[in-house]
Amino acid sequence: MGSIRRNLFHVILFVVALYFSFAGASAAVPNDTAPLGKLPTWVQPLYYHLDFRIDPKVDNYSGSSTIDVQLKQPADHVWLHAQELTVSQVTVTNQAQQSIAAKFRIADKNVGVAVINFGSTLPAGKYRIALTFTAPFNEQLQGLYKVTHQSLPYAMTQMEAVSARYAFPGFDEPAFKTPFELSLTIPADQVGVANTSVISDEKLADGWRKLRFAVTKPLPTYLVAWAVGPWDVVAGPDIPTTQWRNQITPLRGIATKGEGRRMQHALAQTPLIVTSLEDYFGFGYPFDKIDLLAAPDFEAGAMENPGLVTFRDYLMLIDAQSPASNVRNSFNVEAHELAHQWFGDTVTMSWWDDLWLNEAFATWMQSKITQKLHPEYRADLELIQGAHNAMQSDSLISVRKIRQPILSNGDIETAFDSITYEKGAAVLNMFERYLGEETFRAGVRNYIQEHQFSNATTNDLIGALAKASGKGDHFTKAMLSFLDQPGVPWLETALLHEDNGTFLQVKQQRYLPIGSTGNADKRWGIPVCVRYGEPGAESSKVQCELLEQKEGKIALPGASDHAWYIPNANASGYYRFGMAASDLVRLNAQVATLSDTEQLAYADAINAGFQHGTLDAPAVLAAASLLAQSSTSEVITALITTLQWMNKYQAKTPEQKQRLIEVARQLYLPRLEALGYERRANEPQSDALLRTNLAEFLAIDMQLPEVRKVLLAQGDKVLTPMANGRLNMSAANPDLLRTILAVTAQERGTKAVDALINEIGSNNEPSQRFGLLTGIASVKDATNSERARNLSLDTRVKVGEISTLFNVSREDGAGENALWNWFIHHDQAIIKRTGSFTGGGLPGLMGGGACSQEGAKRLSAYFKPRLRELTGADRGLAQTSEKTLLCAALRDKQNAEAILH
Repeated sequence: MGSIRRNLFHVILFVVALYFSFAGASAAVPNDTAPLGKLPTWVQPLYYHLDFRIDPKVDNYSGSSTIDVQLKQPADHVWLHAQELTVSQVTVTNQAQQSIAAKFRIADKNVGVAVINFGSTLPAGKYRIALTFTAPFNEQLQGLYKVTHQSLPYAMTQMEAVSARYAFPGFDEPAFKTPFELSLTIPADQVGVANTSVISDEKLADGWRKLRFAVTKPLPTYLVAWAVGPWDVVAGPDIPTTQWRNQITPLRGIATKGEGRRMQHALAQTPLIVTSLEDYFGFGYPFDKIDLLAAPDFEAGAMENPGLVTFRDYLMLIDAQSPASNVRNSFNVEAHELAHQWFGDTVTMSWWDDLWLNEAFATWMQSKITQKLHPEYRADLELIQGAHNAMQSDSLISVRKIRQPILSNGDIETAFDSITYEKGAAVLNMFERYLGEETFRAGVRNYIQEHQFSNATTNDLIGALAKASGKGDHFTKAMLSFLDQPGVPWLETALLHEDNGTFLQVKQQRYLPIGSTGNADKRWGIPVCVRYGEPGAESSKVQCELLEQKEGKIALPGASDHAWYIPNANASGYYRFGMAASDLVRLNAQVATLSDTEQLAYADAINAGFQHGTLDAPAVLAAASLLAQSSTSEVITALITTLQWMNKYQAKTPEQKQRLIEVARQLYLPRLEALGYERRANEPQSDALLRTNLAEFLAIDMQLPEVRKVLLAQGDKVLTPMANGRLNMSAANPDLLRTILAVTAQERGTKAVDALINEIGSNNEPSQRFGLLTGIASVKDATNSERARNLSLDTRVKVGEISTLFNVSREDGAGENALWNWFIHHDQAIIKRTGSFTGGGLPGLMGGGACSQEGAKRLSAYFKPRLRELTGADRGLAQTSEKTLLCAALRDKQNAEAILH
């Protein structure tokens, strides 16, 4: 009996447990609404098979997206992403191969969220979801889009940040990282490429073929890529094995038909970049091949898709006639994108608030690789210039943090800015100096190893660096102080002499320019390094400390009452500084003895003081005179941007403008004339870049007649048609083409504009097209300026080129008022054509450059009622409005009469 009772008791327990199990399962069924931010995590994609039928000659494509998923709890639906897709069939299959009735519905067309309803509650477990769909090729360079080049159509992808949902249904977030298996059915005369190598090529009926590609490593949707068209495919030098990688990596270039021959320069530089990155990370290139694709139209500068890295074509198509800036940028951008193969592709951020883990690291790593392989490119100076550019944005109270909470698609799109890229890279550079290069690298290597082919967060990286360095909480708190709050530190410094020695007294607060309404009471953990020395001495010393308090003292052993100092040795700190007046006088006397990096830090201090209102026009002009004596291009031109502002906004009378013109003529014209206006055989690239910068400044901003005359002579030769009716583009120095055509259009008017517009219709050389568009947009008279702006709606201008017309028209052409008045009458046409430029970038693109309260008011009046329909425009409006008001405040603060003193 006892045994029977025990068995009966167990049966009752089982029934009760089963009841509560079902009751709990029922209660756990999600009862939620469409997620407009993150998707829920109770469903996880495990594997994708994507199958497409693509013919770039038509307007639509079809496909299927088959996704293996795991339900972590019972559910009667799943959320996923799909945008502008027509889903004709959806099938859900369980592990027993039983089909389940399901329905697909778009839940929010603006965000691209969809729902699949199962019709009943399914238990937790694994399922296969298969969706069949059709879609138009995207017209705004997103998802799977089509472009026409020399009358031939091409289809290609751009998935970052949230555009994979335009191409196929899926879970379009970085945390969902899975293998992808891709098949492309394409016309037999077309070429198909993707992330991985082709493993089969099957001939089909009716002139089609089916390509199957190897399964990828785990990827997020934003890194999936393919392209179809009459591409040239050219072999590059295969990348040999290394101690980190035991297989040869094939390398190819992909370009539009007839352009493959121009890929050799980019391909030749790839193996050294890859092997140098492997040596740094201690981790071999992890994917099966590298294709570099030169895109005929592209939203981004480049995209790090593993195995199929895409670039704007001017970065890849390099020959003897390419501008020197394109040659240098080709290397820099390739180094950036290949660095992403580790930071971003191998280890991926978990959510977009950690985008800096991708972009800041790639920017910082690009500098390191470029400095190693091409020291003459001065990547060390470019990194500092980038930091100073970020500081301009970081001075706004509307600026975002490096790790800004991401709540919407607009937040994601506006996260790709100078704060993420350049501030992030500068912060990494500062803390690498603080920890030591080898220690920092050890932490990075451990991070990559631990999180390979998965996701990671900022805390994972900081933890790896803290462990490698043994610095603990001081380091962690200091680094987080730069990541988790906006703003750039402002150090007020002064020498302090006491009985027991000489010290640098340092007070920190947030840097805020004149007119800002922000709160300066902020604090960071700042690694401060001070270089100091005695006047006339051949050597100097450096002293470093971590400043964690609002103020402190740094001992300067051996410094006398007459010592000079610069409170940012090697310019490695991400901060701005001001100095006591007497200290600045002593530093001015030592500028020529500073390193190039420190001279850039000095230039930023002058610019920051000017915008802060503590320095005036004479201080800027005196500093510009000191820096102009340098032999380094970046130093010579370091204050030109400030001089441009003074000329445009501060100078009011002809006498004041003439004073600035004479300063420019005295400081910079001799340099330009010594370089000449033509390329010299075997000249340093730095000379070509300096010539380009000085010619544009003197001819366009300062309107020096003697410079414009020389450039116009080259422009007139360009306008002289050749036998085929085309312009003689080779008659101009390619490095100066942009400025030459701007001067020519301004001087020759309608005749030049007619010729340049006609040439746009037949010229497919990307760098020449940039020069042509710049020239067209630079015209001053109202009629031709209107023609230039109207050209943005003409299909002869590519979508990715439209911003050039607007940026130039606002700065060099008829000005911001004319552009704004045109925009408010053509806004819908622009938004429809340039979806990739809308949202966060649109207020600055159309309303930037104003310097008055009226300019800020018109921005608000137009954009505030439209914030819902323009993704990301809220941040763009806030920042553009603030810049406009700060410009007006600075103009009112800085006395124009001071220019004459």
